[in-house]
Amino acid sequence: MSETTIKKSLFSKIFTTLKLAIKGDESFDYTTGSIKKAVILLAIPMVLEMMMESVFALVDLYFVGHLEHSSFAIQTVGLTESVITIVYSVAIGISMAATAVVARRIGEKDPVAAAKAGMQAIIIAFVINSVMSILGFIYAKDILILMGASVDAAEHGYIFTQIMLGGSLCIMLLFLINGIFRGAGNAAIAMKSLWLANICNIILCPVLINGFGPVPAFGLTGAAIATTLGRSIGVLYQLYHLFFGKGALKIIASYFVPDFKQIKALIKIAAPGVLQFVIASCSWIFLAQLVATTGGDHGSAGYQTALRIMMFFILPAWGLSNAAATLVGQNLGAKRIDRAEKSVYTTARYNVIFMASIMIITLGFGEYIISFFTNDEMVKTVAVEALQIMSVGFIFYGIGMVLINTFNGAGDTWTPTGINFFGFWLFQIPLAYILAKHFKMGPTGVFIAIPVAETAITLAGIFFYKKGKWKRIQV
Repeated sequence: MSETTIKKSLFSKIFTTLKLAIKGDESFDYTTGSIKKAVILLAIPMVLEMMMESVFALVDLYFVGHLEHSSFAIQTVGLTESVITIVYSVAIGISMAATAVVARRIGEKDPVAAAKAGMQAIIIAFVINSVMSILGFIYAKDILILMGASVDAAEHGYIFTQIMLGGSLCIMLLFLINGIFRGAGNAAIAMKSLWLANICNIILCPVLINGFGPVPAFGLTGAAIATTLGRSIGVLYQLYHLFFGKGALKIIASYFVPDFKQIKALIKIAAPGVLQFVIASCSWIFLAQLVATTGGDHGSAGYQTALRIMMFFILPAWGLSNAAATLVGQNLGAKRIDRAEKSVYTTARYNVIFMASIMIITLGFGEYIISFFTNDEMVKTVAVEALQIMSVGFIFYGIGMVLINTFNGAGDTWTPTGINFFGFWLFQIPLAYILAKHFKMGPTGVFIAIPVAETAITLAGIFFYKKGKWKRIQV
C-alpha cells in the first residue's frame, strides 16, 4: 500500500470518528471498543459542550463591558456568577451521582435501571433548587453587598442577580440532564443542548441589552433575561430527547414517581459530590470577596474578567476530563478495571496537551484577549495580571480534573471532597489571605494563591489515585 493511500485511509478514519462524535454514535460499546476512539467519541462533544457553557458568561461579559458604568456591570455579573457557582456545585454534585449510577447500569446492560436512576436525580434537583432560587431572589441585593460590592454597584445590578438566581432551576437541569446523557454515553445530545441554549443567548443578549425595534433596551437586566431564556430553551430540548429520543434511555411517566430507596442511594453519592464542589465554590467566593475589598471596584472587575476568560478555557478541559468519568463508570460496571485505568491515562494525556497549548496562548496573548472584553484601562491592567498568573498552573489543572472525574465516575465522591477541603479551605484561603493582607500584596496575592493551591490539590489526587480505593467502590 502506498504512503499516499495510507494517509488517505488515516484521514478518512479520523474524519469518520469526528463525524460520529458530533452526531452521536449509539452503537459504540465503551466497554469493549478502542479506548482512544472511546475517549475521542466522548471528549469532542463534551469539550464543545463545556465551551458552550463558558460562552454564556463571556457573551454577558462582552455586552455589559461596553455599557455605561461598565465597572459596576462587570462586577455585578462576576459576583453573581461567583454566587451561582453554589448552584453549579449542587448541580454538578447531583449530575455526577447520576452519571456514575447511569454509567454503571449501562455497563451492566440494564438501561431501564439507568433511566429510573436519572429521573430520581431530577426529582432531587427540583426539591433542592426550589429553596435556593427563592432565597436568591429575595436577598439578591444583600448578597451582592456581602460579596464586597459597593452600595452603588449593588443598587445598579441587583435585578440582574434576582433574575439569575430566581431562574437557577434551568442551570441545574441543564447540568443534571447532560450528566444523565453523558453517563449513557450520549455526549452528543448534551453538547447540542448547550449549542442551542448559547445560540439563543447570543441572539437575545444584544436585543434585550441594547434594544431592537419595538424591544426596549433593558441594559444589564437584559443580559439576565437573555441567559435565563437561552438556558430554558436548552432544557426543553433535553426533555424532548429524554422522552422521545432514540437512545438507550427510554423515559416513561412512572419513572418520576419518587423511589425513596433509589433517592437515598443517589444522595449517598451526591452529598459528598455536592459538598466537594461547594467547598471549591465557597473558596472562589471568598477569593472574590477578598479581591473586592483589597482592590476596589476596578480590582474586582479585573479579576472577574480574567476569571471568566480562564473558565472559558478550563471548562472545555473539564469536558474532556468528563470522558474519564463515563469510561471509568461503564468499565467498572462491566468488571473491566484494566480498561478503566487505561482510559484515565489516555484522557489525562490529551488534557495535558490541551492545557499546555492554552497556557501558551494566555501567557503570550493575554493582553489582546482582555482588550476585547473591556475598554476600561484600570480593569484591563488587573485582568491581564490575574490571567497570566493563574494560567501558570494550567497543566496541573488539567491532570487534576481527570483525577477528580475518575473518582467521581467510580462513585468515590468522598476522596475528592477531602482533597478539596484541605486544598481549598486549609491551604488556598489562608495563603490568599496572608499574601493579600499580611504581606500587603492585595489582589496579586490572591492570584498567586490560586495556581499554588491547584498544584497541591493535583499532587494529592495523584497520591490517592495510586492507592486504588476508587476501583473497589460499589454503586
